[in-house]
Amino acid sequence: MDDFETMDHRILSAFHAYGADPRVGAAARALSWAGEHGALWIAAGLAGAAVDGGRRGAWLRGTALTVGAHVASMGVKRVVRRRRPTHLAPRVRTAGRHSFPSSHATSAAAAAVAYGTLGAAFVPPLAVAMCLSRLVVGVHYPSDVAAGAALGVLTVRIGSRWIRGGPHD
Repeated sequence: MDDFETMDHRILSAFHAYGADPRVGAAARALSWAGEHGALWIAAGLAGAAVDGGRRGAWLRGTALTVGAHVASMGVKRVVRRRRPTHLAPRVRTAGRHSFPSSHATSAAAAAVAYGTLGAAFVPPLAVAMCLSRLVVGVHYPSDVAAGAALGVLTVRIGSRWIRGGPHD
């Protein structure tokens, strides 16, 4: 195993160990469940659109970009086809067997940027917790999570003018 892979395994193992605490494990499993297929972030975006009528369009565009980021991550998974970690027991079931990038991290980071710019201050810390939960439950390497988060941020940054209702609205 090369140095990068060794580091990826070691960091994952360290985070996974925190899941032995029943409270931490339960919280990580709850986040994993809530983030499946971007559900938490889609619900948050739709709730923002429902309660912030003046910026409804921006919330809906942010939600669309979050969904788009999630879909992009699924496409990358099909190309890369990296297997999930096997050196420890996962604490949750997964929808698929491919690990790179983390779709949970992709949609979480996309929502953090999209909804954070709309004033939803609670979303970025929750997105960080979502990303870390993927390590605690043992279903992604840190590099999977980092790549997913980068893809989510990039997707929303590319569409940021559209969120604000730019000239191509």
